[in-house]
Amino acid sequence: MRYTNSQNFQHQQQDKVGVLLTNLGTPDAPTPKALRRYLAEFLSDPRVVEVPRLLWWLILHGVILRIRPRRSAKAYATVFTEQGSPLLFHTERQCTAIRNQLFAQGHQNLEVAFAMRYGNPSMQSVLNDLFDKGVRKLVVLPLYPQYSGSTSASTFDAIARDFTQRRWLPDFRFISHYHDFQPYIAAAAQQIKSFWQQHGRPEKLLFSYHGIPKRYLLNGDPYHCECYKTSRLIAEQLGLTDADYLTCFQSRFGREEWLKPYTDETLKSLPAQGVKHVQVFCPGFSADCLETIEEIGEENKEYFLHAGGEHYQYIPALNDNPEHIDALCQLIEQNLAHWQLKSDPERQQRARQLGAEN
Repeated sequence: MRYTNSQNFQHQQQDKVGVLLTNLGTPDAPTPKALRRYLAEFLSDPRVVEVPRLLWWLILHGVILRIRPRRSAKAYATVFTEQGSPLLFHTERQCTAIRNQLFAQGHQNLEVAFAMRYGNPSMQSVLNDLFDKGVRKLVVLPLYPQYSGSTSASTFDAIARDFTQRRWLPDFRFISHYHDFQPYIAAAAQQIKSFWQQHGRPEKLLFSYHGIPKRYLLNGDPYHCECYKTSRLIAEQLGLTDADYLTCFQSRFGREEWLKPYTDETLKSLPAQGVKHVQVFCPGFSADCLETIEEIGEENKEYFLHAGGEHYQYIPALNDNPEHIDALCQLIEQNLAHWQLKSDPERQQRARQLGAEN
């Protein structure tokens, strides 16, 4: 059969609206085998690594997947808990909180679910489940505030490929970014204020975003500009001056130039400039994960202290904080506008007649 059908489909079933939250993904376990499987899927995506496919296949399978899984497994082992991967359980909590709030606000005919772009729960399996439940209108919210071809567009690619195999396609809305959405900016600012109330203010606040190759920016990717706008808006909400904060980029990979300034090099340089107390917040990460907990919380802390810094603190991601959940719900509700599904008596009558004939 060429096209996928929903399981146990009945024409008289009630149509529903679906909300699909997506995030990057995580290995199933902090083991070399699980990391090899995860990294093979992640790094094979041409949106992530824009290198000629044959050349990259040789590099990926001949070098990277022979070395990196064991090294990455050790890093993941430091952040996995009894609940599993932080990104997975934080995203699951976000999904539950959003579902509960939307239901409480009267959106009873919703199916709210989450999927990972790479790894599990997979996009295809979650879409199958949503469509089996009668979803005929779908809002997709990738939990990346700032758009990049390597994240938001890659999510769209995966959904588009899935749709080419389906018999019945839903009405579809895709939220490509929300970097300047005021409720999100307010939630980020409140997270920082709450941290300051407990720990005091730093000499310098760093906004650290995941990096991408500079080449992507030069080719038209808006990610760099959206990151700087997010930083500016949060800083304005906090009443900061330009001298109070910096925007920088972390997690570079390979030898080519990535977006600058680099987070690690910035932290190494600050003590020599007289900055002894810094705090780091990551506005591009909707949930804590390896890159925030281990890379920012531990690795970069060592860089700063070793260079002569005295106080270093990581401000946690928004995760399932009420202000964050409320912001995401407002964003979803804007995209649910005019999508009030009603039963179709005529279609149901025809379905009953068809059932009687068979």
